[in-house]
Amino acid sequence: MTSQALIGRSRVVIAGLVVDALTEDAVVRHVVAAVGRGQGGHVVTPNIDICRACARDPEVRAIVAGADLAVPDGMPLVWASRLLGTPVPARVTGADLIWSLSEAAAANGLSIYLLGGPPGIPCKAAEALSARYPGLRVAGGAAPPYGFEKSAEGLAAVRQALLDADPDVVFVGLGFPKQDRLIGLLRAELPGAWFVGCGGAISFAAGVVRRAPLWMRRAGLEWLYRLSAEPGRLARRYLVDDLPFALRLLAICLVKRLLRRWLGS
Repeated sequence: MTSQALIGRSRVVIAGLVVDALTEDAVVRHVVAAVGRGQGGHVVTPNIDICRACARDPEVRAIVAGADLAVPDGMPLVWASRLLGTPVPARVTGADLIWSLSEAAAANGLSIYLLGGPPGIPCKAAEALSARYPGLRVAGGAAPPYGFEKSAEGLAAVRQALLDADPDVVFVGLGFPKQDRLIGLLRAELPGAWFVGCGGAISFAAGVVRRAPLWMRRAGLEWLYRLSAEPGRLARRYLVDDLPFALRLLAICLVKRLLRRWLGS
């Protein structure tokens, strides 16, 4: 039985990527059920920056295509799906999944592992998650040094720590595509675990980086909040690279919708 049949999901194409039309709750229910069957997997959350990377690099695009679940992190992708007439139900972010999946893990006796972030941050995130969800089993955490993935010793240390912990759900917050390449290497070692590429979610959960207010997230303005907090690091990425790509994507989707209406009239 295929994964698609198991969860009865529909899949849509946005910006050349196939994504799952699932709510956050549906993602959580699927992961918990799959872990119960001993079936692991990989969740990727494409946003505009990831879509842009996939458009440039076939190897990166293959990483997203190879994930078991791909859900849109970014309101422009949600808007694009609506313009195309194949709407996804909601934005689903790694920063939200780290909380909702941890809550479900606590309720179902599953363990989590936190991989990524600056030194000490996985521990702080574990404390915050455990405080909110009593009974949550944190199997471990690690903040690998910069460049660890370039050496056999660095990769071996991360791999062994993860194998020793033997978690059910692993949040990997190393940034795309680094985190997802690492997931590709580790999945075979823990075939029953689910890996979630979650970007900065571990730092968010630890409370060392603040997220945008809820109204800004719902309005698709979280990027603006982050830009105001870190203009030096994010200005080029958001304003020069991502914003034009997002506007082109929405324009193309609008033209496709208008053409369908015109041709169908």
